[in-house]
Amino acid sequence: MCGIVGAIAHRNVSNILITGLKRLEYRGYDSAGVALLNDQGLLRVRRQGKVAALEAAVREQNSAGFLGIAHTRWATHGRPSEDNAHPHMSGNGLAVVHNGIIENFQELKDELEADGYAFTSQTDTEVIAHLIHRALKDTGNLVAAVRASVARLHGAYALGVIDQNEPDRLVAVRSGSPLVVGLGIDENYVASDQLALLPVTNRFIFLEEGDLVDVTVDAVTITDADGEPAERTVHELDGTHEDADKGPYRHYMQKEIFEQPAAIQRTLEGRIDSPDAVSAAFGDSAAAIFDRVRTVQIVACGTSYHAGMVARYWLEAMAGIPCQVEVASEFRYRRHVVPEGTLFVTISQSGETADTLAALRDTGGKDYVGRLAICNVDGSSLVRESELVFLTKAGPEIGVASTKAFTTQLTGLMMLVLALGRRKGLGDDQIETILSELRQLPNLLEQAAALDKPIETLSRAFVEKHHTLFLGRGVHFPVAMEGALKLKEISYIHAEAYPAGELKHGPLALVDKEMPVVAVAPNDQLLEKLKSNLQEVRARGGELYVFADKNAHVKEGEGIHVLNMPAVPESIAPIVYTVPLQLLSYHVAVLRGTDVDQPRNLAKSVTVE
Repeated sequence: MCGIVGAIAHRNVSNILITGLKRLEYRGYDSAGVALLNDQGLLRVRRQGKVAALEAAVREQNSAGFLGIAHTRWATHGRPSEDNAHPHMSGNGLAVVHNGIIENFQELKDELEADGYAFTSQTDTEVIAHLIHRALKDTGNLVAAVRASVARLHGAYALGVIDQNEPDRLVAVRSGSPLVVGLGIDENYVASDQLALLPVTNRFIFLEEGDLVDVTVDAVTITDADGEPAERTVHELDGTHEDADKGPYRHYMQKEIFEQPAAIQRTLEGRIDSPDAVSAAFGDSAAAIFDRVRTVQIVACGTSYHAGMVARYWLEAMAGIPCQVEVASEFRYRRHVVPEGTLFVTISQSGETADTLAALRDTGGKDYVGRLAICNVDGSSLVRESELVFLTKAGPEIGVASTKAFTTQLTGLMMLVLALGRRKGLGDDQIETILSELRQLPNLLEQAAALDKPIETLSRAFVEKHHTLFLGRGVHFPVAMEGALKLKEISYIHAEAYPAGELKHGPLALVDKEMPVVAVAPNDQLLEKLKSNLQEVRARGGELYVFADKNAHVKEGEGIHVLNMPAVPESIAPIVYTVPLQLLSYHVAVLRGTDVDQPRNLAKSVTVE
């Protein structure tokens, strides 16, 4: 997804816009641009590449304005280039920034070209600019022109629009893509994420689907999808949100890996004091809804999907509740049978992942007992549109490759298992045992993170490789999948994960000394089976790298490299074993010289499909 920032003030807003873009660069970094309106007219500056290139150009040109919109792009329609960078313009004085995808852009483009409009980019966004420009000829005012134009759009979009003929307003619309309004003193702002605006305000309005907002220096006027005036709640952040700076760390990803003990402490705080307290963490109505749950449907994307896969093992093994897990972009487009008593669970760091959100909205008429969002961002669309909410409290996650979001999601999901399991015969003594194990998590994660240096040494063996196989069994198979995902995301090494028992059904044919095999070996009931699978790898000359419980007695030997993990209770082992895999992918990426925080072809809050 892309990042949008807009501002209107009595002062120069260029620094507000550039600072906001830097804080949103996790959403896209193929190109960046800004449009500024001042007494001389509308000035546009765009650059391919990262925000730093745009910042230098704005500084060099001494660009300034009291009204402006800015954008950092993750390319969908059209390759990364300056011509395809936002803002896009129509005429001499209308500029538009856009986050999302317009599905009917080709039809509209053909219509506009027939009407005499010339296109200078390959993007779907330029269609919007010309639509609004044409509508202005009929309506005579920007608000009406934007509303008439968005009625023609199919797909997801958040828009920011300015026009030099109306220098006193910024118009923005939200439909399927996130947009927040920031409230200042004699100045106001819009952005894709409140993170962009934290340097200038702590007061926010989260727009709802179909909302159009007319922003001036002293007023914010919202109308809903039907064009009716709408009142939206003002949220004031309490100042406890951690700063989104790297601090002493080289990368955000590194910082966020090492933040996990503290993040999980926040996730657990005040929520696991007793078996009775667990349900309350999911909302006031959770107990009544949980009483009716007979089965669980989990929908998510990417790393969050892997969290859901872990939860499936837990739900069925501990709570005796059947569970299905599916990626949102698939779930949306098939017919499904909803068993009686189904709880619909979505998982998302941002709460704005487009396919997950669309899947949630598709459930409106279905016979679910309730809809639960497990999410890191309070006020996000997923949170606002779900009956039950579990906030993971991980704090801002800037690195594109998710780390602390994943482990806090797993922690929240374990609490869900306990809350539901209690209703299915899981005794309070059993629950208390697992709660005591959860309380150990921050310390155990610190112990796992303390293996950073040995993992850095081990990572050197992967730098020149082109393929890696990750193995796990049982609940640790999704952990292996997450490890493979991290390695491919940030180091660009092809990696895949397999349940270790499936080796002979394909992957073993690929194993040789040039394809390292990473195995997760906790001390559980499948350990001996896993050891046999590892012998199969060695028999074919494969190099093994094993993260093993120190009590699992996996021995070093020729071609077998063992990194001993602390002894971990079986219930929480998937959470702890995630950390060394994160560190492995991080160090390999650093050694290969890739852009760890902003890997190619990836962005946060993505549209999967």
